[in-house]
This record gives sequence, structure tokens and C-alpha cells, in this order.
Amino acid sequence: MLSLTLREAISKLKDGSLSAAELCEKCVTRAKRVQELNFIVTENFSQSQREAVHSARLWSEYVSGRHNEWRKFGGIPFAIKDNFCTKDIRTTCASHILNNYVPPYTATVVQKLQDAGGVIIGKTNMDEFAMGAGSTDSIFGPVRNPWNYKFSQSGGEQDKTNYWHITGGSSGGSAVAVATGASFGAFGSDTGGSTRNPAAYCGVVGFKSTYGRLSRHGLIPLVNSLDVPGIFAKSVDDASLLFNAVAGHDTRDSTTVTDSMETFTLPDDISVKHLHIGIPKEYHAPGMSPCVLEAWRRAADLFERAGAKVSEVSLPHTQFSILCYSVLCCAEVASNMSRYDGIEYGHRAKNEDSTEELYAATRHEGFNDVVRGRILAGNFFLLKRNYDNFFIKAQKVRRLIAEDFRQVFGGGVDILLTPTTLTEAPTYSWFTEVDNRTRAEEQDVFTQPINLAGVPAITVPASLSQSGLPIGLQFIGPNFHDKEVLTVAKWFEQQTNFKRLDLSHLDKS
Repeated sequence: MLSLTLREAISKLKDGSLSAAELCEKCVTRAKRVQELNFIVTENFSQSQREAVHSARLWSEYVSGRHNEWRKFGGIPFAIKDNFCTKDIRTTCASHILNNYVPPYTATVVQKLQDAGGVIIGKTNMDEFAMGAGSTDSIFGPVRNPWNYKFSQSGGEQDKTNYWHITGGSSGGSAVAVATGASFGAFGSDTGGSTRNPAAYCGVVGFKSTYGRLSRHGLIPLVNSLDVPGIFAKSVDDASLLFNAVAGHDTRDSTTVTDSMETFTLPDDISVKHLHIGIPKEYHAPGMSPCVLEAWRRAADLFERAGAKVSEVSLPHTQFSILCYSVLCCAEVASNMSRYDGIEYGHRAKNEDSTEELYAATRHEGFNDVVRGRILAGNFFLLKRNYDNFFIKAQKVRRLIAEDFRQVFGGGVDILLTPTTLTEAPTYSWFTEVDNRTRAEEQDVFTQPINLAGVPAITVPASLSQSGLPIGLQFIGPNFHDKEVLTVAKWFEQQTNFKRLDLSHLDKS
């Protein structure tokens, strides 16, 4: 049952061969069995099961013909990254400063999911305030990758070493929720690759839509000009279903596109003969593992054999993108984090000698070193004497990076094909040998230029490495060509027939 895709589950719910209540119960049971992966920080199991029972009654009435209305995701479990506001459900951003924060409202994309009948089984673990690329910097501890993991439930000892693999970040908990079968989809956030990176490491689909297609209302901001709600799914079809359900203009988010978006269904019979696939030469980056390079090469050959035109292209300002991203990220972080002062909500320090000392003590206690470091760097970049040399210059470089993409797509290229990560998922012991900033720069090298340009991109599992870990490849398209990106990704998915992680043995233990 948990091996079903979202599309297949909906089909079985509609014909009455599957119960929403039983489906939710199975997901909750699986979530409990794999809880040592540390992917859920706030459980919502009881509430989700009650809602699923109600949905099961509605589905029964629909199947029996007593009414002809149905909600697309009625009773189906989903997981939500812990930086999306959820009314009456704790939302922490994996931080001390928001550890007991319960929002009075729900983020728009989450509300749309619930309006379509989806139930939330829990809030997922992440890097604190989404600042990281490993899901290792959380007050709740790191998230563990289920691939090659030695589960205690399967008869062995719980893996207490540091040689298990990371999930990637910052949305690692949401990726694990989908990879393990604990949910049929999940939301993450994507500022510089925080959805696509963990999707690649955990063997699931990760979709970042065109900036402005999905509302950011209720997504606690990291970098307003880069943040996009991300979608995790078992298949490209599932990602498309979720995207169509939650996309559209939102009056509470002025950055959403006002033009209406027609919903779409991806075709099953897809041809790529008319396509021009671009291979950016700048993405042959130092440190790329042979297995990733080979997967990239095989994918390009696959398109060529199917009749697509495949050619090398250039995105010349890619080499400056990580520096540009770092400056803009820190500058906006400094602005966004200023709201956490211990006055209106969140943690409040006991030092009340003065307002300034209260602010300082609250932020010192509430933020980890990574967050404090970015705040300090951002304020440095925004100083009057540095503003033009750092922030303004970074904005100019960002425009050049976006122009690179426009020129390539304007020159006849339909889709860009790149790796998502330099390597397969590294071990926790290796990843934590150096600081967060260094690892983030390494992990985001192929993903953050897409956020700077605002274009859509999707990561799809391509193959397994020799050590049995997933390798994901990334498809990038022009602005507002989300359907085309999803369609090409679905074709690739059909050809590779990637075998998803099977944890059914845990249900027997």
C-alpha cells in the first residue's frame, strides 16, 4: 500500500478499493517505525487519523453514489517542513527562539492542500531557519538518510556511529518522509537548492517552480527574493498533481504572479524528438564524483538516442553565482532575523536590564552559531561604506546570471540538463568535518543559480551509485515553463524506471 504513488492512491480511493483511514494508519505506523531517522519534530498523528476517518466516510458516499463531490487528496497523509506556519500546530524552524511557537494561521500552500482533503501527519526536521545543506544543524539533532541505513527494528543494533549518510538540506526531513513511505508528498522550501538537494540524496522527486507561481505567505522567510515553496513526491506525476493543487495568485503575497494559471495533466505518451537539450559546460565542476558524471553522460546519451538535439551551452557567470548568493542571502537574513527580539513572540531572555541587552541576550540564546554568523555578515555587507561594493554589486551579478539563462533559452534551448549534487550522499562524519558555510557552498554549486534566476527546476532520481545510494539529475526550464520541465522530467523518469526505496521489511518486524 505504501509503495503506491499519489496518483495511484487517488485512483484506488475513487474506485473504493482503498480506505483513506487505513492508508493514513499505515503511514503513521511507518513513521513510527522509522522515527530513529529523526525526520519528524512535531507529530500530528492523532489529528490526521481523525481527519482520515472523516475522509473515508466521504469517499464511501462518493463510491456508493450518494453524492458526486470528492476532494482530490481526501485523507491522504502529507508532511510539512517546519518553517511553514500551521495553525494550532507548533512551528519551530528547528530553533530555540521559536521552540514553543504555535502560529494563529496556516501558510497558503498548506491551506490549499488541506482544502483539497490532505492531512498533515507531522512537521519535518530541517537546518535551523533553513540555513544549511545537510539537515544537520537543528536543535532536534540531524536527520538521517534511510538509504543504506541499519534500522534497529530490522533486528540489528541502532546505528550509533557517525557513518550513516546525510539527507541533504535544508529540507531533509520532508525528503525522508516521502522516501520512507511515511507520506505521499511533502512541502519543503527552496532558497538555493534546499528541496532539490535532499531529493537527490534521498531518491525522490524534488520540484522548485518558477518564482511567483507558489505563494510564500506563511513560509517563514529566509531570503524573500529567493525563497520558493518546494514539492517532494514519489514521482513526477505526483509533483505535478501537488503543484496544480496549490499554485496560483495569492492576495497575501504580492510576489505571486497575478496572471491566471491553467491547470494541466502530464501526458503519458511523451516524445522528446523536437527538444533541444543544453549541457552547461560550467557545470563540469571540480570535485564531481565519477558516478555523478557517468549518470549525467548516460542521460545526455538517452535524449540523443531518442531524437533530441543535445549540445553544449555556456552560462558564463555561473562561476560568480555562489559568491553572489552568499552576499544576498546574508543581507536578507540580517533583515529577516531582526523580527526575533523576544518582545512579541518566541523565546525571551531573562536579561531585562535594558531593551538592547534583552534583544542581544534573546538572540544569543535563540539562534545557533550559523544563524548568528549570517546575521553579522549580512549587517557588514549592508553598512553604508560596504553597501555598493557588496550588496549592489551582488545584485548586478545576479542580473547577469539571470541574463545567461535568458540568452540560452532564447537561443533555442528548451531544457538544461545538469547534475543536482557533486556526489552521492556523504556520510555524517565526513560532512561535519568542516563548517556549515563551506559545506553549503559545496552542496549548492549546481542549484543556487536557478534561484538567482527564478527559473523552474526539478530533480529526478537517475540511478544508484556503486555503493547503492541515489544519484539525482536536474532539469531546468525557462520562466513559467513549469509544465514543460515536468513533462521532460516525466519522460526521463519513464526511461530510467528508478526503483524506489523499499522498507516493507520493517512492517514485518
